[in-house]
Amino acid sequence: MLQLVYVSSANPAAPCPTQDILTVSRRNNARDRITGLLYADGGRFLQALEGPEDAVEAAYARIQRDPRHRAIVLLSRRIVDRRAFGHWEMAHRAPGADAANFLADVQRLTADAAPDVRGTFEGLVQTRVLA
Repeated sequence: MLQLVYVSSANPAAPCPTQDILTVSRRNNARDRITGLLYADGGRFLQALEGPEDAVEAAYARIQRDPRHRAIVLLSRRIVDRRAFGHWEMAHRAPGADAANFLADVQRLTADAAPDVRGTFEGLVQTRVLA
């Protein structure tokens, strides 16, 4: 099974409500047997995708062509024995939401991930929450 983690910036010239991204992603990922975690805060995306290698590569190729993303950077690509994200989740912090509770949610969602993947999500969330 393949696991990819990437980060990108939201393209202000191609805005899309976060809920729309989640709706389409859930449909596509269920069809393709992909699980993962998507962090979105309106300015950044951080996503882990895992599943059959061909399906994950195809999903990543779609993301790279998606005009809503820019400055996409692949952070890791690894073969894993088991899913770290057994279901599809999205971490999104609404303006004014409690930062400590949000970080706790991200820590719960990444509890089964490899230490570097968990650290990547927690680090970005901490940086973005404090900004």
